Amino acid sequence: MIPYERQQKILEVIENKGIVKIDQLQKWISGVSISTLRRDLKELEKARKIEALSGGAVKLNSTVRELPISQKTTLNSDKKAKIAEIAAKEIADGDIIYLDSGSTCSALFEQIFDRKITIYTTNTDILGFHDSIAAKIILLGGEYNPKTSSLKGSLTEENLGGLYFDKSFLGINGLSKISGGTTPTLAEAVKKRIVKEHSNQLFLLCDSSKFHKTSNVKAFDLKHLTVISDRFDPLIDEIVSLKVN
Repeated sequence: MIPYERQQKILEVIENKGIVKIDQLQKWISGVSISTLRRDLKELEKARKIEALSGGAVKLNSTVRELPISQKTTLNSDKKAKIAEIAAKEIADGDIIYLDSGSTCSALFEQIFDRKITIYTTNTDILGFHDSIAAKIILLGGEYNPKTSSLKGSLTEENLGGLYFDKSFLGINGLSKISGGTTPTLAEAVKKRIVKEHSNQLFLLCDSSKFHKTSNVKAFDLKHLTVISDRFDPLIDEIVSLKVN
């Protein structure tokens, strides 16, 4: 096996397992010495494809950046629709909910705007809906970010500080055992953190492309929440309650 093929195999193993140690790699990639694997890992780290961890373990280097909402809406749209359908079943008439910004949360709004519920949101996509809306909708103030169709900042945080929700539905950019739930900006991380603390139940709407990925800012640990996704992942299921179809 030439170095390129061997390194691609290493990346494949790490992607499937999440975090691995070099002796584990040797078991999964037969016929390769520890010294050869160490050289391959150094090359992959130089190329910023993996990240070395304490104790000799490695994981993928997968920093996630924010995409414009116009691009995100078209990515994995079938998965997002499936996630929204599952999430909608968690909402009962009379619920007071928070609905986050993001394309998957917008997909959920399409499923619930005709329900007798109260929706607090920072997602400005809802302004584009003109059908008959039964839900009571309260758009929280703040600084408008046209790239993400989101409201954020000190005014948003002040408003959220005095509100409490039966259920909240958050988007997230990265989800991993080590980093928790992460997002590209501090403002979005703070907003999500407040919502988590003020919610009786918290649901993360997260397609499987976000699994084992890390964005720039940690929003919260993966405790006391449910992840709704399109695909089962045993490593994610170890640390959160994972709900799929």
